[in-house]
Amino acid sequence: MTDIRIEEPSYVARYRQRELDRHDDVDDDESTPLYLRQFRQRQVAAPPVQTPDATEPLWKRSGLPVQRALTEDSRNKEIVPPEGAVPGLLNDVFLIRHGETQGYLTDSGLTPQGSWQAHTYGHTMAKRIRSGETVVLRHADTNRARETAEHIQRGLVDGLRQFEKEITIVPPEPIGEFRNFQFVAPDGLKDVTAAFREYHATREQYERLNTGDRPLWLVEIDRFWKIQLAGGEPIERWLSVPMMHFEPPSMVVRRFWAGINRLSAEFPGARLMIPTHSGCIRAFAVHALGYDPGEPYNLEHVRVKMMQGRTDALVSYRNRVQELCVPDITSLPVWNTVETWQPQGENQS
Repeated sequence: MTDIRIEEPSYVARYRQRELDRHDDVDDDESTPLYLRQFRQRQVAAPPVQTPDATEPLWKRSGLPVQRALTEDSRNKEIVPPEGAVPGLLNDVFLIRHGETQGYLTDSGLTPQGSWQAHTYGHTMAKRIRSGETVVLRHADTNRARETAEHIQRGLVDGLRQFEKEITIVPPEPIGEFRNFQFVAPDGLKDVTAAFREYHATREQYERLNTGDRPLWLVEIDRFWKIQLAGGEPIERWLSVPMMHFEPPSMVVRRFWAGINRLSAEFPGARLMIPTHSGCIRAFAVHALGYDPGEPYNLEHVRVKMMQGRTDALVSYRNRVQELCVPDITSLPVWNTVETWQPQGENQS
């Protein structure tokens, strides 16, 4: 019968002996590098670890207890700094593009895919939110934005039940500041989607009857919709080409900041989730970042962290974060459709 070896291997025995020798006299072995000997001396002479004072803020403590406290939050999808480490956060704002819609030629609602996208977004946000928070849902006054907000709320409720969290949810309501960019049609100011029917009927009349030159509003919206129907990017044209009958991107950014300031004053400390439209979100991102980062996908968001005092904010989109001063709306120039500077007798339409 073969003998069974029960003693430890020689390399383990040598390691144990070296450890014993090191603890007996860390300075005797001249072959050990000086930096390693000094490190071992500091280890031997180091005082015992002091237990942090529980009354101090977490960010002022040091050592292993801090690491353990920070890892407690790793159960959430969002890493939250210790209390007091980042002072001044007032509101966390999410400008969200609506879900997949049935079409842009009318004010259509969401497709089943779009409803699933919005529900999934709400369920995912439930992982980030901590118990005790307040979430406020507001949306643009279109069917696709409204249905997006409603499905986000349903996803939030399902996620909170699954993750056993308690928060306050303010139900969705439309808000005028976050509407889609507007178009001046002959019968007044309206959403660019709502103007499609009038544009289509008037264009057909000119094509059938050949009644002369088309008005400028018809020319501009015709160029816009032809890009859309061809699969291009009409929003890029709106952002880069001046058009006299379309609301300028700068005015969209202005009213978005006005809406954020108003909601921040009404719901301090809350998370604000606002489903709206891609063109407006893109214009907002261009203003903050200084370049065009591209069209947001369905349920992609631009995030705004409003700081205390509402004078500073952090705007993030597609892994780019920009710190900026929140515009003071009252100090900005006022624009309107009544042009008082033109000579007397000209049409002021």
